Amino acid sequence: MKDDAQSAKDEKRILDVLSKGLSSEFHNPSRRGCPGSAILEGIATRKVTLFESEPWLDHLGSCSACFAEFTTIRQRLRTRRQITVGSILAILIVVFVLCYSWRSRFALVVDKTTVLDLRDYSIQRGRQRPTDRSSLVLGKSTRHLILYLPMGSKDGQYDLVLLRESGDELLHTTGMAQLENHAMLLKANVNLSSLPRDSYIVGVSQNGIEAIRFPVRVR
Repeated sequence: MKDDAQSAKDEKRILDVLSKGLSSEFHNPSRRGCPGSAILEGIATRKVTLFESEPWLDHLGSCSACFAEFTTIRQRLRTRRQITVGSILAILIVVFVLCYSWRSRFALVVDKTTVLDLRDYSIQRGRQRPTDRSSLVLGKSTRHLILYLPMGSKDGQYDLVLLRESGDELLHTTGMAQLENHAMLLKANVNLSSLPRDSYIVGVSQNGIEAIRFPVRVR
C-alpha cells in the first residue's frame, strides 16, 4: 500500500512538472536535449522512478514536445489497460455463462432421473398381486429410471412394464442391471409425459419371469 501511495505521489509530481511545461508552451521542434522515447515511456510506465527521472524533470518542464509525446504514451497505455480489463471481464462473463449453462443442464438431467429403492421388497416368481406397500412416486418428467433391486436379484437384461390397475399395459421398456457398490442397480429409459397423473402398477421381470410388482403414482 505504501509503495502504491508513493508511486501515485511520484506520478502526480511528474505530471505537475509536465503540465507547467505544456502551459508555458516551450517549443522545441529540434528536440534538443530530449531524453528520448524510451525514457519517457519508462517514466509513464513507472519503470523509471522519480529519483531516476529527477535529472530530466527540468527539461521535461520546459519542452512541450516531450509533454505531448509523454501524453500520447500515457493515452496508449491507458487504452491498453482498458482493453486488457475488458478482455478479462469478457472471459469472466463467458466462464460464468458456460458454468451456468453446465449447471442448468446438470440440474435438468438430475430432475429427469428418478431413483426407486426396492431393496426391502422380496423377489417372487410368477405373476403376483402388487404389494400392499404405499405407492412410490414417479414424476411425469422422468426420462431415466434407476431401481435398486431386492437382494438376490441377478444382473442382466430386465423388462419393465407399466400397467393400469386393471392390468392393461401402457408402457414397456427394457434395462440392464449390474452390481454397483454391493447393490444391484437396474437402469432404464422411460417416457411418462403422455400419461395422466394417476396410480399405476410397475412389473419387473427377467427372462419372462416376473420378479417384482409394485404400485406407483405418476404426478
